Amino acid sequence: MEEKTDSIKIYTNESVDVAIAEGLKRRGVQAWSAKDTENLGLTDVEQIQYATEEEATIFTHDDDFLSLVAESDREHRGIIYVHQQKLSTGDCIRRIKALVQIKTPEDMKNHIEFL
Repeated sequence: MEEKTDSIKIYTNESVDVAIAEGLKRRGVQAWSAKDTENLGLTDVEQIQYATEEEATIFTHDDDFLSLVAESDREHRGIIYVHQQKLSTGDCIRRIKALVQIKTPEDMKNHIEFL
């Protein structure tokens, strides 16, 4: 299978264990966490603005992001959501890696994906 040159980038907000971003990086996904960029403490709106500027899809356990984008016409590069206790760290990494392999950044634009 040919590797896409225009792959989804994953930005994890502070609700997500940094081990997920680290695990994605080890599997060849361009990923980083709010901790990596010293974005801890930013509001949800600021997190979305940051990710949009970086052309990254946000992975979060925080359902506030869902209502925030649903209730506005705010452009974003995608939200991937899963309840914090639904999947293990390994399952999150595997499912996000699979998503990155089948979707494009354009597919994720203004899209919410539930793992």
